[in-house]
Amino acid sequence: MSSRALIASVIALTSAGYATADVSSVFYTVDSAAWAAYATSNGAAISTENFSSVSNGFYGSGVAGSVSGTSWFATATGGVTAEAGLVSTTGSATLNFNFAPGVNGIAGNIYGTDSKWVAVPAIIMVTLSDSTTYVGYSNGPADFIGFYSTGSTISSISIMASGSGVTHATVDNLYFATVPAPGAVALIGMAGVVGRRRERRA
Repeated sequence: MSSRALIASVIALTSAGYATADVSSVFYTVDSAAWAAYATSNGAAISTENFSSVSNGFYGSGVAGSVSGTSWFATATGGVTAEAGLVSTTGSATLNFNFAPGVNGIAGNIYGTDSKWVAVPAIIMVTLSDSTTYVGYSNGPADFIGFYSTGSTISSISIMASGSGVTHATVDNLYFATVPAPGAVALIGMAGVVGRRRERRA
């Protein structure tokens, strides 16, 4: 089976301090179309954070942003750097993203770079908030890793990149998949009913 065709359940490696999702509920893929199709088939809306609003520079205490109602906060030991729509570590550290509220699915163009922001071959390890872990190989920004949980939401991911030298964990885009809460869906439905009644009266 080709790695591009892979979509499989991931074993949840639980440890103290982490929320535990159903082991069979978390799926990953390295095929962006498959991830998007799976997310939308579960009723999720997909939004993209391309980091274009993040100014280039060094962020010692981390950097934050939001997209379509999901806030994110990126941190790393030694600080986080941003450059031309990329977010990265300053060395071979772990890049952490926290989300509020948690998301049903998370994906990204995740890879390794050298000190000049040039993509380098790297082993990428991504760990979710419930300790579900993916390990794979990346060549550059076209590479994609996506997760979707039909159980507990995903509140964070941690990314490590290792290569032949100092390799920086780097993210080009993040993709969030969120399913509206039942109350929000009900409110949207009510708004539609009220709108139709007003049209009739007019």
